Amino acid sequence: MTAPRPAAPAARPDRRAVLGLAVLALPTLLLSVDMSVLYLALPHLAADLDPTGPQLLWAVDAYGFMVAGFLVTMGTLGDRVGRRRLLLIGAAAFGAASAAAAFAPTVEFLIATRALMGVAGATLMPSTLGLIGGMFPDPRHRAAAIAVWSACFMGGTALGPVVGGVLLHWFWWGSVFLLGVPVMALLLVCGPLLLPEQRADHPGRLDLASVALSLAAVLPVVHGLKTLADGHAPAVPLLTAAAGLAAGALFVRRQLRLADPLLDLRLFRAPGFGAALAVMAGGALAMGGTFLLISQYFQLVAGYPPLTAGLWLLPPSLAMVAATLAAPPLAARVGRASVIGGGMFVTAAGFAVLALAPAQDGAPAVMAGLLLASVGLGPGAALVADIVVGSAPPERAGAAASLSETSGELGIALGIALIGSLSAAVYRAGVTVPEGVPEAAGSTLAQAVDVARSLPDATAAALLGPAREAFTDGLNLAGGAGAVGMALFGAALVLLRTPAKPAGPDESAAPPGSVRVNEPVPDA
Repeated sequence: MTAPRPAAPAARPDRRAVLGLAVLALPTLLLSVDMSVLYLALPHLAADLDPTGPQLLWAVDAYGFMVAGFLVTMGTLGDRVGRRRLLLIGAAAFGAASAAAAFAPTVEFLIATRALMGVAGATLMPSTLGLIGGMFPDPRHRAAAIAVWSACFMGGTALGPVVGGVLLHWFWWGSVFLLGVPVMALLLVCGPLLLPEQRADHPGRLDLASVALSLAAVLPVVHGLKTLADGHAPAVPLLTAAAGLAAGALFVRRQLRLADPLLDLRLFRAPGFGAALAVMAGGALAMGGTFLLISQYFQLVAGYPPLTAGLWLLPPSLAMVAATLAAPPLAARVGRASVIGGGMFVTAAGFAVLALAPAQDGAPAVMAGLLLASVGLGPGAALVADIVVGSAPPERAGAAASLSETSGELGIALGIALIGSLSAAVYRAGVTVPEGVPEAAGSTLAQAVDVARSLPDATAAALLGPAREAFTDGLNLAGGAGAVGMALFGAALVLLRTPAKPAGPDESAAPPGSVRVNEPVPDA
C-alpha cells in the first residue's frame, strides 16, 4: 500500500501582504505602548498638574476604557464601511489627539484627550487584526502573521514603560504622546498603497441604540468598581455597577432580536471562541494592573530614575515578544490548549514571586517575577487571537477581531482600575503620615515622594519608609491574587481541553471556518 504523500507546503505569502503586515504592526505596537507609557511618567505628571488620586488613575485608564467601550462598534463599522477606510480615519484622529495630549495644560484636559485617543484607537485595533485575517487566507501564514501582530500588541504594553523611561530621561512627560504623530503619518502614507480594502458584501445598518447600550454596559460597571475600591460608601458604586449590568442584559437581548446586530452572538457557537476570549481577558486583567504597580515600584520604591527603571523592564519585554513568536510552532507539536494552559502555570509562578518581593532591595525579585509572567502570557495571546479570527467567516472578521480586542483591552483597563484601586486602598490603610506632614502624602506613594522633597531628611525618612512598605504590600497582594487566578485558569484548561483522540464523524462537525482550541497549528 502506497504511503500517503506529505501535504504540499503552502506558497509563500504575497510580498505586498508581508509589507502590509509591517505597516499594520507599527500602529499596533504604538497603541499598546500607549496603554502603559504613562506608568513611569506618573510622578512627573503628578508634580506638574497636581491631580488627585482618582484623577491620576483616570489619566492612565481613560484611554483603555474608551478603547474597550467602542471596539465592538468600530469592529462592526469597519465590516460595513471598509476596514482600511476606518483605519485611515482613525489614524488621523489618533495623531491629532496625541499631539493635543502632549501639551495638556490641566489634568482634566489630559483625561479628555486620552479619552479621544481611546475612541480613535478603537477604530484601529479591530481593523488591523481583521485586515490580517483577509490578507493571509492560508491558516499557517495567518497563524504566523497573527503571532507577529500579537507580539507587537503584548510587547508594546510591556515596552511602554521602557519607552517612557527613555523619553523622560531627556524630555518632559508630554513627550511620551508625540510618538503617535509620525507613526500615524506613516500609516496614512503607506496604508493606501499596501493595504487592501475589505468590507462585508451585504452590510446592514448600524444600530445606534445598540451602540449606546454597549457603552452603557461597559462604562458604569468600570466606574462603579473603581469608586467602590477607592473607599467610597458602597451604595452609589454598587447601584452604578448594577445599572451597567442591566444595560448589558438589554444589549444582549437586543442583539438576539435584530436582523443586523451590532454584535453577532452566533460567533460564540464556534468551538473554543468563548473560552479564548475568557483567557484573553483574564491574562490581560492580571498583567495590566500589575504592570502599573511594577513600573511605579522601580521608580518610587527602588528609587531608580526613569531611564534606569525602564531598562529594568526591558528583559521581560523582550522575553514576552520571543515567547509570542514561538507560539505557533510550539502549538503545532503539542496543541493550543497545552501551550495556553502551560503558559498560565508559568504566569502563576511569576505572580507568586511578586507576592513575596520585599520593599528593601526587592528589584531583582520583581524583575524575575515579571519575566516569568511575561513568558507565560505571550504564547496565549498569539494563539487566542488566531482562534478568534479563524472562527469567524471572512465578512465578520472585523466583528470577531473587535471581540478579541475588547476582551484584552477591557481586561487591561479593568486590571488598572481594580488592582490599582485596591492597592491604593492597601496603601492608605498601611501608611503612617508623621505629624505636621500634609495629609496628601497618605493618598498615593507618588504624592508622598513629592511631599518628602520639601521635608527635613529625618521627617522624609519617617514618611517614605512606611509609605514604600505599604505600597509593596499592595504589589504583594496583586501578585498573590494573580498567582491564584492564573493557576485556576491553567487548571481549567487542562481539565476542559479537547480529548487527544481522533475525532469521529460526528465529533468533527463544526461551523465553517471554526478552529478547535486544542487543534495543532501547522508550521508556517
